[in-house]
Amino acid sequence: MKLITAVLREDAVDDVQIALARQGISGMTVTEVSGYAHQRGHTEVYRGEEFTISFITKIRLDILAPDSDAGTIVETICQAGRSGHVGDGKVWVQPVDDVVRIRTGEHGEAAI
Repeated sequence: MKLITAVLREDAVDDVQIALARQGISGMTVTEVSGYAHQRGHTEVYRGEEFTISFITKIRLDILAPDSDAGTIVETICQAGRSGHVGDGKVWVQPVDDVVRIRTGEHGEAAI
């Protein structure tokens, strides 16, 4: 099993979710996060004062998937979330040893 994590622009999330639903992927966790990478934030003017906004608001998706689906999910996220501009985000994949569905006690892929 794999844990696929993607950090995306806020405006790309709906497109990614629709693309994943078309692939039959229905389960994901969505979290609002803040951070920066190459873009290093931006400057805004409010009431004549200039402020540096260091952190950019992004959306984090976490998807637990069987090994066989991981490549397809990553490719789908990349295609649907790509604008071609700085700040499109990142996707990374981590191995998962086990998962347990609390309600039934199922382990492994049966718990996904």
